[in-house]
Amino acid sequence: MIPESFIQELLARVDIVEVVERYVALRKAGANYSACCPFHSEKTPSFTVSPSKQFYHCFGCGAHGSAIGFIMQYSGVGFVDAVEDLAHSAGMQVPQVSERIQSERAKKAPLTELIARAARFYKEQLKASPKAIDYLKRRGLTGEIAARFGLGYAPDEWQGLEKVFTDYGDAGLLECGLVIENDQGRRYDRFRDRIVFPILDQRGNVIAFGGRVIGDGEPKYLNSPETPLFEKGRELYGLPQARKAIHENDTVIVVEGYMDVVGLAQLGVENAVASLGTATTGHNVHRLLKQANRVVFCFDRDAAGDRAARRAMDNSLEYLEDGKSVEILQMPGDQDPDEYVREHGRDAFDNLVRERATRLSEFFIREVRKPIGEPIDKQFNLTTAEGRAQLVQEAKPLLQRVAAPILRAQMAKAVADLAQLTQAEIEAQCGIKPLGRFRPGYEPRRRTVAVSLEHALLEPVLHKAERAARLPLERISKDTPHGALLHAIADRVDHGEMPAGGVGMLIESFRGTPHEETLSEWASRLAEDEPDPGELEAVFVDALERLRNKDLAGEISALTEKARLGTITPEELRALRDLLARKAQSQKTRPSE
Repeated sequence: MIPESFIQELLARVDIVEVVERYVALRKAGANYSACCPFHSEKTPSFTVSPSKQFYHCFGCGAHGSAIGFIMQYSGVGFVDAVEDLAHSAGMQVPQVSERIQSERAKKAPLTELIARAARFYKEQLKASPKAIDYLKRRGLTGEIAARFGLGYAPDEWQGLEKVFTDYGDAGLLECGLVIENDQGRRYDRFRDRIVFPILDQRGNVIAFGGRVIGDGEPKYLNSPETPLFEKGRELYGLPQARKAIHENDTVIVVEGYMDVVGLAQLGVENAVASLGTATTGHNVHRLLKQANRVVFCFDRDAAGDRAARRAMDNSLEYLEDGKSVEILQMPGDQDPDEYVREHGRDAFDNLVRERATRLSEFFIREVRKPIGEPIDKQFNLTTAEGRAQLVQEAKPLLQRVAAPILRAQMAKAVADLAQLTQAEIEAQCGIKPLGRFRPGYEPRRRTVAVSLEHALLEPVLHKAERAARLPLERISKDTPHGALLHAIADRVDHGEMPAGGVGMLIESFRGTPHEETLSEWASRLAEDEPDPGELEAVFVDALERLRNKDLAGEISALTEKARLGTITPEELRALRDLLARKAQSQKTRPSE
């Protein structure tokens, strides 16, 4: 774990405006800065950055957070990587989180340098190879797009890398997959006479290569092996180059190969990525759904494409989210995506993606109507009880894996309609918890004075956490989200753990806690222009007074009832008179009450 004190110091040292401006062009808008949101497509700016609060918020899609949160959301990196990126820019050294991580990083550092040197060598070789340049030109690629993706050429030599690595026997060359060693201990280059596609990690470092043969050799595509730097199932080709277009379109297109990605980018379709030698994994889907609300898998319309589409569906189920869409597009005819765009134009391809892609829920129903692996014409006979039972058995393990509760309920309903059962019967058979009226753990908000007071108290506290020390916590319930958050802030203030530094710092300090959702619900209000401090203090004092009066009214009511029943004691009667006098005095000073 990175110490909380380091996170606070880091956020105090960096300026969120400078961080966001590395990726987004901001314009001054009063006390804040604005831009079109980098996380969804829009024409009118609804994205705002507050330097006083060190906080960003989009009024369109709801994205919000601190400088750390922005790096995580924009770059698709984890918390630790985002902290390290920010710390590096601020000249700070992140405390190492464990000896294991220190060891892994120390091991990777020299391999990263070897891979980078090889990438530079391949790029230089491309410039010197008329054959390779001619091949790329015939594929319709320009020098500009080749430079953007860092394309290179591995010369047709057994030990071409000796030109850049004088110590060709370096163990690191073998470990990072640049060379192969045979049984006799003789080494030779892994990539020979191939167009080389550098594979980048989320930080833009080269971690591996893909090689495409020039001509008719086999294998057509050759990838780096798994190494300490490179795990195929966790990486996607072209994601760093496509990230801006993905955010602008709020859509990512997943194609089958390197050349598809580069070819589409050449033709203006810049939001495409490719999996690396394996079917798209669940980790890939999870990562892509962080980047966009819509993921479209693009496959050929043949037996191999059908199998790839089924695998994409299987690997997506556990990562589906309500409000986001995973879709399958099977290309018409026998054209690859870039061939289709070249013949029919980008608009035609955009229309294909928009109108011909099949939503995963629909694809799911198509698939469960038949045994796994069988063609579409081998469907169960749904006119028989046996066929409908087979359908349910086919759907059961898949429905159990669907992560999105609302979508899962819709899919269960569709299966129930086909099986001539009720949705409740399907959910019971699959062991699925029915979708309740409210999400798990959520209680409908009761329109009571207590909730409105907690709401009124919370905003002044969020703008100035020190106010929490003045809260009468014994009168504030922990059973509501607002009340629980007030208690949590007060506890941190009491222990000296509540950082100063604006709303962004406060949100970051509650990341990963049950209070994160409550803070998210307040994001729009918190992103508005800075309210008058005096006005906020007045709201806070007023809410405290109303809270005291509420307790006063409750005590008066209880004692009055005892007096009506004749069970009140002399001491309680005197207390009732005192309370009534206090109430009368309060009404004099607060005529609006």
